[in-house]
Amino acid sequence: MNTAIKRSALAVAVAGICLGASLGQASSHREAPFITEVPKVDGTDFYMFRSYETGRADFVTLIANYLPLQDAYGGPNYFDLDEDAIYEIHIDNDGDAVEDLTFRFEPSDVFNDIQLSVGDTGAEEMVSVPLKNIGDATADGNVQASQEYSVKVIRGDRRTGTVQTATNASTGMDTFDKPLDNIGGKSFTDYAGYADGHIYGINIPGCSINGKVFVGQRKEAFAVNLGEIFDLVNTDPLGPRNGEGAGDLADKNVTSFALEVPTSCLTGTAANSSGDPVIGAWTTASVRQARVLNPAPSSNGKGATVEGGAYTQVSRLGMPLVNEVVIGLKDKDLFNTSEPKDDGQFLTYVTHPTLPELLEILFSSAGAQAPNTFPRNDLVTAFLTGVDGVNMPVGVTASEMLRLNPAIAATPAGTQNDLGVLGGDNAGFPNGRRPVDDTVDAALRVAMGALTTDAPNKDTPFTDGVQLNPAELRTSFPYLATPLAGSPN
Repeated sequence: MNTAIKRSALAVAVAGICLGASLGQASSHREAPFITEVPKVDGTDFYMFRSYETGRADFVTLIANYLPLQDAYGGPNYFDLDEDAIYEIHIDNDGDAVEDLTFRFEPSDVFNDIQLSVGDTGAEEMVSVPLKNIGDATADGNVQASQEYSVKVIRGDRRTGTVQTATNASTGMDTFDKPLDNIGGKSFTDYAGYADGHIYGINIPGCSINGKVFVGQRKEAFAVNLGEIFDLVNTDPLGPRNGEGAGDLADKNVTSFALEVPTSCLTGTAANSSGDPVIGAWTTASVRQARVLNPAPSSNGKGATVEGGAYTQVSRLGMPLVNEVVIGLKDKDLFNTSEPKDDGQFLTYVTHPTLPELLEILFSSAGAQAPNTFPRNDLVTAFLTGVDGVNMPVGVTASEMLRLNPAIAATPAGTQNDLGVLGGDNAGFPNGRRPVDDTVDAALRVAMGALTTDAPNKDTPFTDGVQLNPAELRTSFPYLATPLAGSPN
């Protein structure tokens, strides 16, 4: 190779590395410009609540959803996770906006090349098949592409803290199988039972009681009309709730990372000794800084890309809807790379929000009036500190995350109010978030002054018109329903 060609090749390689590094910035349902390019690490929703399954009152359930807007028929590859990424749930149990405990999920591909004999007798060729499975996907030898994952438990800083590996409580193994997505009725005669076989007891280092873990596809539970909301709220915000069923996501699936953890393992010694049980949490996803495209993926045993460098956060999610309707467009990618301890840089978006002003512009003829008392300390309470007497930690550092007071008893599934605290149910949003909680309606009402004493619309029941039917949810771990099948037959 001559010098000019060598320099050209080096320039291409360096460009690839720099491109990967520049893309290391950017989460809920495609809400930021960059995250649309890497949907496998797009965090869509985060749920955290005191478990309400019978006999599980001493546990907290954490559910982090990724990979939005899955059409069940999306074969032949369906919706695998990125094995070059890490998916994390962070816990702050002393109110200082810094993680004290992190659960890191690391997926990996499992490939078993299935070949069929094709050709005339005596001259057959063994040829690899193009599909993930060649028959009943629950039978041995019929699946050629699947995934497994490990769970790391990190105490202290997510990158420099003490790392330990969680294990299967039954087998002692340090990997767990992820079920295939719900391909359809011919591949799975009982997908619900198959998926339930992937709920594992998990031995969490440092915890005396085992928890549960499940990672796999679930039916989307977020009730919202995405199309109408982002078409300048093209709906009647003063109309009836449940006027349009479960909304635009009713026919979508999502991928869930679900953990059930003993409450005592989350609140921490420091929190217990201070008598403050409130925990804060948020989710992230991170990828390697550099990504170089491989021009010959099969010739050297490498995949379509070669990854390298430190992990860089590209997705962040705590409270729902923050990056969609609170953070300004120019800062959405920045928010996804940020950490709660640095949220002072976004404070103006909360104290002087634009959403209420937009709602007034759009619906002034219907009587919509934005609150005019600034700064909006009511929104600081809702989004950045927690509600005093409900879920505000002692000495809290204002920062955006989901906060839960697990000392508040869970409300049984059949009597939960989907407006949470606004509906008189203190076990619901914004005291954590349950799958049934209608966070869109709650957020609209809070934005228009529901937590104030003097806002013109403080008692107005704003709504996007959709409402989840609680019967669609499970009342046991992992709570989200069986995913829709790609084929009904």
